[in-house]
Amino acid sequence: QVQLVESGGGLVQAGGSLRLSCAASGRTSSSYAMGWFRQAPGKDREFAAAISWSGGGTNYADSVKGRFTISRDNAKNTVYLQMNSLKPEDTAVYYCAAKNGPLVATKDSSFQYWGQGTQVTVSS
Repeated sequence: QVQLVESGGGLVQAGGSLRLSCAASGRTSSSYAMGWFRQAPGKDREFAAAISWSGGGTNYADSVKGRFTISRDNAKNTVYLQMNSLKPEDTAVYYCAAKNGPLVATKDSSFQYWGQGTQVTVSS
C-alpha cells in the first residue's frame, strides 16, 4: 500500500507559476511510476503528466506540454509538478497517483493509489 499526500496548490494569476509536491509513504521500496491528473469543475478527471520509476521517461498531455515539468526524487519519495505560464483553464483539483511497476502510463485506470488532491486556481 502506498499513501500519497499532495501540497503546493493555491491561487495564482495567469502567467504565474506553482510547484506541486507529492510525498509517498508506505510500500515505497517497490518501483512505481507516478502521475498527475486534474479535474476541473463539471469535467471528468484528465491526465496531465507522468514519470517512470527511474525518471528517464515522461509523458505530458498536449494541453500542458512545454509549460509543465514532472520530476521525482526517489531518495525523498517525492514527485513534483512544476507549472509555468499558468492559464485560467488550468484551474482544477490536481491529484497525484502511483502505479505498480516502473513504466509510464497515462490512463487513470492504470494507477492504483491516489492522493486527496490539491486545489489550483488561476485567475485572469
